[in-house]
Amino acid sequence: MRWWDIEPVLELEKNLFPEDAWSRGMFWSDLAHARGPQATRRYFVAEDESTGGSRRIIGYGGLAAAGDVADVQTIAVAREHWGTGLGAVLLTELLRAATAFECAEVMLECRVDNVRAQKLYERFGFEPIGFRRGYYQPGNVDALVMRLRDPSAVVPARENDIQEIGVQEIDVQGTESNG
Repeated sequence: MRWWDIEPVLELEKNLFPEDAWSRGMFWSDLAHARGPQATRRYFVAEDESTGGSRRIIGYGGLAAAGDVADVQTIAVAREHWGTGLGAVLLTELLRAATAFECAEVMLECRVDNVRAQKLYERFGFEPIGFRRGYYQPGNVDALVMRLRDPSAVVPARENDIQEIGVQEIDVQGTESNG
């Protein structure tokens, strides 16, 4: 993800999370920590280039690293691409980033009512470890806290993911973690 991706990402964010969407400032702040030798963040966008040469962002994800623990900050897929495996591709990229940051575990929060996302995380080996009451505001929705130990052990080969889910027209691009 680059600064010029923020506006289309915000549009998708507001469509998918109308009550608790991230702000422009939140994305800018995280992207500020995603470049250079001191980078602690990694953000990706997935683009659909099959729309007559125009590029359209259909998904995104972000990860923050602190010491040997990474946290999935955000992950989202446009509704019309639900069930295509794009979420798995984005999560794979985030786990690759956690591995590159040499993180021993990855944490995330997921809305308790988002069973579809929970199943994706469980397929990757995330386990529920607790709740954060009223985490998602203003709806006062609880978050399920999940943890994955050793992300490097579950990261499949990206080429196999893409072939397996049949998403040839999607390009996943991200910030550079080391420069």
